[in-house]
Amino acid sequence: MKLLAEALGPGSLRPLSPIPHWPSFVADDHTPVEFSVALTQNEPPAVRMIVESLAEQPDLRANVGAALGVLDRLAGEHQLDLRQLDLVRDLFLPDDPQGAFAFWYSLIVQPDVPPAIKVYLNPDVRGRESATSLVRQALGRLGLAAAYETVAGHALRREGLDRFSFFALDLMDEERARVKTYVAHESSVAADVVHAAQASRDVDHDLLSDVIALACGGTGPFSLRPLMSSYTFLAGDTDRPSGYSLYIPVRDYVRDDLEACERVLAIMARCGLDTAPFVMALASMVRRPLADGVGLIAHVSLRLGRPRPGVTVYLSSEAYDVTPARTKAMSL
Repeated sequence: MKLLAEALGPGSLRPLSPIPHWPSFVADDHTPVEFSVALTQNEPPAVRMIVESLAEQPDLRANVGAALGVLDRLAGEHQLDLRQLDLVRDLFLPDDPQGAFAFWYSLIVQPDVPPAIKVYLNPDVRGRESATSLVRQALGRLGLAAAYETVAGHALRREGLDRFSFFALDLMDEERARVKTYVAHESSVAADVVHAAQASRDVDHDLLSDVIALACGGTGPFSLRPLMSSYTFLAGDTDRPSGYSLYIPVRDYVRDDLEACERVLAIMARCGLDTAPFVMALASMVRRPLADGVGLIAHVSLRLGRPRPGVTVYLSSEAYDVTPARTKAMSL
């Protein structure tokens, strides 16, 4: 796909090697691409790709340079609106970036409409101790200063355990663009997540609790990869988000991908969604028996409230490695 190759930057020209040229944190095996399929009732499915641009000689700073070079090309070709990004660019793109990444793309493709492009920025880019202040400043510059208190009051209640993990912006006109903040909940239980979700309007708390139990096999504590809240701010929002999403690293709470698949299908049934697009997407990716590994089905997310409630399933290409299946059932 041309758009994917463009987003990968100079690194897309490298042949696949036995080990990755850069340890990208997009996927567990360090592949710089992760695929997903987003399902919404009464809408066609969307295919999404999270991408880290790679420089010819990759390191964190060089990869940012490659990503910004990609941005210049994509902005003209796809009529991107960079005004919101420009308001926070200096916060999230310092000369000496820290953390696991600094700039990722999300590419969203649907039939018969132009692709949508989003960027992920890293609150830890100036050090984890600066992450909360960085997000607070960014929300203020984007006209969402009052929203910080709402998010903090609901999602940052457990000192040292709840933390900002991503900050994302749609690169489209401000009337349609979303601003998204993400909070990781280390060692949480289901009740922590339900409380975090109360920051948003129109959240079905019973559905949220049911999906957590279906995905993780219990109510916690979730001591492996953390569950993650995401708040979606739309045009006109000031102090509260319009949407809430929960991201569940299902691969950490199952034996293998066969069990993960069964859990995802149960979640879709609970949400009243057609499973066929997910099954077709999975079939296009899988190259081994599902029971022979874990991590092909990496995350599942539940989207509640505006703009498009539904479920998204994240799929790893396993281009470099397959994580072996676990030998015993997971327990919480």
